[in-house]
Amino acid sequence: MPPPLKVTRDFYARNTLTVARELIGMRLVHAAGGTLRTGRIVETEAYQGPEDLAAHSSRGRTARTEVMFGPPGHAYVYFIYGFWHCLNLVTGAAGVPHAVLLRALEPVAGIEEKTWGPGLLCRAMHIDKRLNGADLCGEVLWLERRPASDRQPRIARAERIGVDYAGAWAHRPWRFYDRDSQYVSTVASHALRAGRTRKKPFGASS
Repeated sequence: MPPPLKVTRDFYARNTLTVARELIGMRLVHAAGGTLRTGRIVETEAYQGPEDLAAHSSRGRTARTEVMFGPPGHAYVYFIYGFWHCLNLVTGAAGVPHAVLLRALEPVAGIEEKTWGPGLLCRAMHIDKRLNGADLCGEVLWLERRPASDRQPRIARAERIGVDYAGAWAHRPWRFYDRDSQYVSTVASHALRAGRTRKKPFGASS
């Protein structure tokens, strides 16, 4: 029998940069309301608080960041600008507030909306604060390893986006992305400005 694709907790309980890189090409799945929504991860950002000044956990342990200090393999969902939700995956060891932000997906199944950017991703996947603290090894929100039918991603890395306030930490090359995907958030903006039509991603449903 082929190995199960669903990710187990030991995947998350590792070095955060390693996890952020290996997430590229994997699939995020959300089961809700009788619908299974699936997207291929094409862009991530690693956060390693409390030393990392770009991380929410740099401000200490609060009600908002409590999930980040818990065991790995749980969802940290927060709300920003009074409009957007963002999904992070808690990594590393319990008590160490590290997480990986998911920035962009390629739609695979059950997704009808835009997915390039962390807020758009959550809206398309129907992810909100009700999933804050959700066990990523459960039956509602989980990850699956890249199936053999998907192409192997070519992974690049760059500085994180929108964290200029963090000083030198803003220049850490802790953003990872699939250099061949048109769904990476920065590529998306350029494509939209140029008026190009976004191509259907490999493996996407009709």
